[in-house]
Amino acid sequence: MTGSLHKGREFQSVYDENCSRANRYLVMYVAKNGTEKNRIGIVTSKKIGNSVVRHRVRRLIRESLRQNGERINNGLDVIVIARRTCVGKTQAEIAKAVLHVAELHGITR
Repeated sequence: MTGSLHKGREFQSVYDENCSRANRYLVMYVAKNGTEKNRIGIVTSKKIGNSVVRHRVRRLIRESLRQNGERINNGLDVIVIARRTCVGKTQAEIAKAVLHVAELHGITR
């Protein structure tokens, strides 16, 4: 994963594709972006916990995507939404969940 989604309209264009898959810990939206690079957006709502908890979850998801970036196809916008159940999970559990949702989308190599 190389770039980031920043603006609301970038997120909205991915949501408008209506292509989401989920598991117990994460929800993932995927849309093609027409480039050779992937862009990622991570959403952690206040329902998850305070800012320390939200940022930890964000870091775990970002690291999981970084470690497994070569296994995910190029040219995608990916939004990962953390669910409340991912709080307190280890890096390995989050990485497994990220790969599982990516496989559900069929975007892994």
